[in-house]
Amino acid sequence: MTELYLEDFLIGRTFGSDQLTMTEADIIRFAEEFDPQPFHLDPDAAKATFFRGLAASGWHTAAMTMRLLVTGDFRPAGGVIGSGFDALSWPRPVRPGDTLRVESEVLEARQSRSRPEQGIIKVRGTTFNQHDEAVQVFVGNLIVLARPVGG
Repeated sequence: MTELYLEDFLIGRTFGSDQLTMTEADIIRFAEEFDPQPFHLDPDAAKATFFRGLAASGWHTAAMTMRLLVTGDFRPAGGVIGSGFDALSWPRPVRPGDTLRVESEVLEARQSRSRPEQGIIKVRGTTFNQHDEAVQVFVGNLIVLARPVGG
């Protein structure tokens, strides 16, 4: 797919992604290194927690979402460069065996006044499981290159 420039990100435009399946081993491996809590580490111990079973860390879901963004249809020229989030939520836990995909929608796009070679787009990204249930929703602001003069 062709890289997209600021001018290509029209409000309302949507983008899809491939899919990734979360395994029990993936959840545990990520948790051991980055979020070592019982509901992410031990399927048996997790049964007695808030989640009532093994659940992926929200940060693991965020990392999977990033992977899906980078390898999907959403291809800003120069890469996916974040400048911050307006919102980030995890409405449902991700479980072993869940297959994730991301849909992104352009909410705003504006050229920078001080740096005309770039702009900012506001994007809502929703990560869905195989049942089309949202497991993560974010509204992020991304730096995007403007199309080069003569390009």
